[in-house]
Amino acid sequence: MLIAGLNKTTLLDYPGCVAATVFTGGCNFRCPFCHNGTLVFEPLSQQLYTEKEILDFLEKRKNVLKGVCITGGEPTIQADLPDFLLKLKNMGYQVKLDTNGYHPDVLEKLLDKKLLDYVAMDIKNCREKYAVTAGMCNDEVFDLERINDSVRMLKESSVLYEFRTTAVKEFHRKEDLVKIAEWIKGCPFYYLQQYQDNENMICQMARRKAGTDFFEETADLSDLEYFHGYSKEEMEQMADVLRQVPGMIGEVILRGI
Repeated sequence: MLIAGLNKTTLLDYPGCVAATVFTGGCNFRCPFCHNGTLVFEPLSQQLYTEKEILDFLEKRKNVLKGVCITGGEPTIQADLPDFLLKLKNMGYQVKLDTNGYHPDVLEKLLDKKLLDYVAMDIKNCREKYAVTAGMCNDEVFDLERINDSVRMLKESSVLYEFRTTAVKEFHRKEDLVKIAEWIKGCPFYYLQQYQDNENMICQMARRKAGTDFFEETADLSDLEYFHGYSKEEMEQMADVLRQVPGMIGEVILRGI
């Protein structure tokens, strides 16, 4: 496991559970508005932890913490993720996975082995705009069916899960969000997250490194404008629209406002 960060206590990352958050380095997406750009491209520049250091810390905190959130980057690109999660489960922890859903084979393995108690999967955009929103503009390379498989798998599983979308004006219109709602209808929770600017945003990192091979084999993001989030009022209006989609989710919840 490439572990590039640890939040020792959180009341936010794992709903209803006092938890620690473990950050893995690297990602297979290049979402230009991602606020964890350093974790994606420069994980070795962060404070690194060995697996033993994390497990020793969690052993000492068993009386305080109830869960562990595994996030990134993208955790499912870590080859030894299943072994690490098994160790957490054997310690008695509840495990939450944050994922972009692009490795349904890994997700299936983790679900089958009952290594997950909660899954939060990002839905980047409606199907038609998915590749560009993920920073993977070549539709011939990007395989949307992988996302479909993960969505279907979670909807058919018994594990608690949520879908979530970060709403960015340059990528998301009300019509796009309605298409997402129709796609994932029936899920228990859909979180609509407010975009907030950050100096570690991938697009800003691209500007600072213009003219390098920083984005080799990915979309050219260096000339994009700064992104903008929707206001609280606009977010509330969009959430109300989504709640009216026939067969929609159990709850549409705003996050980050």
